[in-house]
Amino acid sequence: MLRTAVIGVGHLGQQHARIHAALAGEGQSLFTNVCDIDGERVNKVAREWSANPTTDWRTLVGSVDAVSLAVPTESHCEIACGLLEAGIHVLVEKPISRTLEEADRMIAASKNGAAILQVGHAERFNPAMIALRPHVRNPVYFEIHRVGQFSARSLDIDVVLDLMIHDLDIVQWLVGEEVEVTSLHAVGIPILTNRVDAANARLEFATGAVANITASRVGTEKIRKMRFFQPRDYIAVDYTTNHVSISNLAPPTSTPWPGVNTRILEVENVEPLRAEIESFLKAAANGSQPLVSGEDGRRALALALRTLEQIHAHTAKSGVSTFLQNA
Repeated sequence: MLRTAVIGVGHLGQQHARIHAALAGEGQSLFTNVCDIDGERVNKVAREWSANPTTDWRTLVGSVDAVSLAVPTESHCEIACGLLEAGIHVLVEKPISRTLEEADRMIAASKNGAAILQVGHAERFNPAMIALRPHVRNPVYFEIHRVGQFSARSLDIDVVLDLMIHDLDIVQWLVGEEVEVTSLHAVGIPILTNRVDAANARLEFATGAVANITASRVGTEKIRKMRFFQPRDYIAVDYTTNHVSISNLAPPTSTPWPGVNTRILEVENVEPLRAEIESFLKAAANGSQPLVSGEDGRRALALALRTLEQIHAHTAKSGVSTFLQNA
């Protein structure tokens, strides 16, 4: 069985540790180590899940086979490359890295070390999305809203890299991973921090598909909804409640006018993060292609960075950036 570890046991890393411990308890792996630069925190988590604590990720080389990497984005490249080159499989939380150059280095390290690199785009493992995916064919127009309440987490990155990147990845996946984004327009604004806290992006694809995506981390409620049209279908997804419906025209009965037929898809009750980690460990054990590869993570990052470039250009033009500098 694979020996596993979690590096970075902040809010999200602790969830990784919980799941790794559960999988080990079920005999699927051996959860051996947790790592964090905060000694007090790593000792607490290690005691909770009966793992060995360390404050230096380098000590894991030679003693583990696969890790979840949930440290701040700025440290992804250094740690992931060191582990991958040593042949250790890595599941890195999104975004894959800060820059495309760093993403390329991580992908190259994966190949050099013959190790699996999977990127943590957990919405692909959302049970609502798993139920919907077989029904998607030639989507034409998306309307997506992802809104969260403000918290002190992930303030080292903009809302585009924190929240919107999930939907950029999903839309690209549904339209076609190799389909070119021919046009992208975006606006955004800092509200409570000095980074972009709310943003809207409009993407146009070579197929003619259009996606309108709104993301905010300063909302008063949590919203995770996607609606899109494809020929003869209107599809609605609520990631929070795992509700998926497909509506289309029903043939006319007693009247000459057709009605609307709506069916609710059956959704399995699965925790997305657990499904993601199980998928990663399976790919690592079998040496198979991960469901969300380093290239997939790089593609999502490229769209996110392109979105941020558009936002910064717009803020400069609108005078928002000047206002912020003088605030």
